[in-house]
Amino acid sequence: MLLVVAYRPDELPDEGIEFTGHRSGRRPHALAPLTSSAVARLVRDRVGAHADDTFCRDFWNVTSGNPFETVELAAKVRDRGLEPTADGAHELRDLAAALKGTGLVTRLERLGPATVRLAWACAVLGTEISPQLAGAVAGLGGEAVAECAGRLREARVLAETEGPDDPLQFVHPLIATTVYRSIPAATRVALHGQAAWCVVDAGLGPTAAARHLLETHPEGDSWVVNQLRAAAGENLRAGAPDAARRFLARALREPPAADDRAAVLFELGCSSLLTEPATTVNHLRAALEEPVADPALRHGIVYRLSQVLAHSDRLVEASELLGREARQATDARSRLRMQAEKFMWDAFRADEPESPARSRRLTALADRLTGRDLTERYIIGLRAWDATLRAEPSSVALRHAERALEGGLSWADESRGFEVPVLVALTHLYADRPGRAEELFAAGTAEFESQGWRGAHLSFAYTLQGYIRYRRGRLVEAEDFVRAGLRLAERVGPRTPAQWYAVGVIIEVLLARGRVEEAARIADSHDFGEPFPAAVTFPDSQTVHAELLLARGRTEEAAAELAAVGRRLDPRGMRNPAWCPWQLHLALAESATTPGRARATAQDAVARARQYGAPSAIGQALRVTAEVSEPSERVKLLEESVDWLDQSPAAYELARSLVALGVALRRTERAAEAAEHLYRGLEAAQDCGADALVEVARAELAAAGLRPRALHPAGTDTLTARERTAADLTVRDQDAAAVLGVDATTVGRLLSAVYRKLGTDRTGLAQALENTGRHPGDPAGRG
Repeated sequence: MLLVVAYRPDELPDEGIEFTGHRSGRRPHALAPLTSSAVARLVRDRVGAHADDTFCRDFWNVTSGNPFETVELAAKVRDRGLEPTADGAHELRDLAAALKGTGLVTRLERLGPATVRLAWACAVLGTEISPQLAGAVAGLGGEAVAECAGRLREARVLAETEGPDDPLQFVHPLIATTVYRSIPAATRVALHGQAAWCVVDAGLGPTAAARHLLETHPEGDSWVVNQLRAAAGENLRAGAPDAARRFLARALREPPAADDRAAVLFELGCSSLLTEPATTVNHLRAALEEPVADPALRHGIVYRLSQVLAHSDRLVEASELLGREARQATDARSRLRMQAEKFMWDAFRADEPESPARSRRLTALADRLTGRDLTERYIIGLRAWDATLRAEPSSVALRHAERALEGGLSWADESRGFEVPVLVALTHLYADRPGRAEELFAAGTAEFESQGWRGAHLSFAYTLQGYIRYRRGRLVEAEDFVRAGLRLAERVGPRTPAQWYAVGVIIEVLLARGRVEEAARIADSHDFGEPFPAAVTFPDSQTVHAELLLARGRTEEAAAELAAVGRRLDPRGMRNPAWCPWQLHLALAESATTPGRARATAQDAVARARQYGAPSAIGQALRVTAEVSEPSERVKLLEESVDWLDQSPAAYELARSLVALGVALRRTERAAEAAEHLYRGLEAAQDCGADALVEVARAELAAAGLRPRALHPAGTDTLTARERTAADLTVRDQDAAAVLGVDATTVGRLLSAVYRKLGTDRTGLAQALENTGRHPGDPAGRG
């Protein structure tokens, strides 16, 4: 689909800045004037083929190739019967002067006061103007409207219509602009006020009225405030928050009655949530300082204010606000929701003083809730995320995540944040269910887009969709998603959480693709470093920064930062290397100077990964342990790493372990075994878009005297017939090797491809197959 938007630069409103290309970096195409030959063709089409060259050349000089002036002047020449020859060319300039500006206004004034009023009313109303509505604004009856409209058509101010009740329309937008600008300022304001009343009386709704009310002067009129608030609500529901914000800002200037001021401030804060965080905080704080009689309104202000404080990296303020308000709340359900919100923001705090105690309270609370309403489901979702951070068995985290989803978790609920639905989706990701996480993110992103939430909300959605693709090893797609998220985050403001997440993930993706210097440039250009945010991020920002330092050979600095991450997370019980692999990077940083300590660090990470139970986490931890262990231990550890990663959807991590195993085998002179793993690792790295890893695999094959064979593209995520059969048999606990007539290694390779394509591990295979439209054991399929 091609969408073309044309505008006159001098009439572009402030909200139309997107069309200038200043934010996107794309330059709009300026339309060039008509050439002399094009003007000559238009003149001859409209005046007569006998128009001579001198007349046409003078015509072009007078109009400067302006299409509107060319067409209008040709009509004037035809109406006046002017001969299109060199002798008549001297009259062109006088005729052209009457086409626009003061000439057009003078011509309009000659048509009489009533006709002028109708023209003014049409200019104020804009487009698709009903004659009845224009007459109401101008104060004219039906007969007078018809008569005046006829004069305006004869003067080529209004376009011809087929019937008397057809909408009135200006011949050209430039005429409408000239007429509008000719209206005296005070009269124009009054006409807009009259138009607002008329469109409401005509049943056109508050949004149609609000456009006119924006042009009026504040007078403390409650009707104006109500219309603007209603229009803002309509625009928010239609996915136009920018328009809603303009209407509410104008309502605030009216001003509203004292009893309504807090509500207007609250609505204004909600309309700019996460697109203008600093402004939103000011609006919501001002709303909270107003006398608020309605407890529901006060609680709504508190929830929104805590959310925007948290997304402005002011987590302590958000937590304290919720704690203070919870102590004052008299309603048990409101107090429970504030407690849930406080649990959430405390979980993100890097400096939370009582994290283990909070986890115990959250566990006790969530285990006795049934999920009967959204507040209870949010608490259960937070319990799932807490289990993930603490490396409880992934089955426990997934059980709570599915409980939270049973009654529905909207991402764009006007009264809630999107954080808990995101955490529930990420719980699936870290538990080796990225396919399920992608489904949840796709639905959430669609909600954001339909609601017009194009600030931090959509930035997070794109960034984290990119992070999911990164975890699955789809690095090219990941980079595209994260760059889209970063572009949106840059509009919100520097060093906001949305930008930190996006920068951190793009750095990880670029490092995986081997583009270290590009990652460093992005980090430098976004000031990605000390001081780090107060929030614990996905992934942890300081860990990503240290990973970049490590890739650039600055191991001592990396080790110091990673040790600081450990001192921050370990006392809080955040021990899951699937979520934050700081220990793995620290082991690599320590290996050069303190190899014994490096092995101990990596082995502890393996123990934590085994406790959590996600195959991708165990396989990754084993590979790093192999890298920092003695050469004699390396092959065995890498073989186990490959075995675990073959049971996971983590394609990039599998490629890394395959190549590492091939390297280790080659160096122990087991060339045939090395070749098998290097070929497989090369193909996997190629599919992932891991360019640097591809080069490593090629170099190792060359060192072994082997030539890389032709690579087979990965194709789609559609399972082959053999992969489908192996998956179905595995779900039914049947011997796939015996049925297929192959060995166990071949079945393992088939299932490895299944896990990567479906985005799941063995424990989620049955559900993933169900989601593809085929039930295990159903050869014909039911999709």
